[in-house]
Amino acid sequence: MTAARLGSETVTHDITIRVTPSYLPDQSDADEPRYVFGYHIDVINQGRVGITILSRHWIIIDAHGDVNEVEGEGVVGLQPRIAPGESFHYGSFCPLRTEWGTMEGGYHAVTDDGDPLDLRIARFYLASGTE
Repeated sequence: MTAARLGSETVTHDITIRVTPSYLPDQSDADEPRYVFGYHIDVINQGRVGITILSRHWIIIDAHGDVNEVEGEGVVGLQPRIAPGESFHYGSFCPLRTEWGTMEGGYHAVTDDGDPLDLRIARFYLASGTE
């Protein structure tokens, strides 16, 4: 499967969230086992009002069905404001003990008008290509 087929794209309230995952073999060790996956996220504001991402929530499931939930403030240490017509891009990573898994979740944001906004991130796949 290509990275484009492994990734996801979701539109919620005129906000597009596009995820492109990749396997990081140089940071992985099958003997340990430790498989490290990177992912690049584009958050594109196609609406008429700016938003600020306040927090994130991830549901990570490995090939054994083990679930790990991660919650925290902002993304990559930031609470970015994304103006109408603008986008925010960042990369992060996820280590797993299995050769593949999935991630999905969302962001809690607030509009410039003060309205709360929950943005969904559709499931995407982390795959080493060795399974």
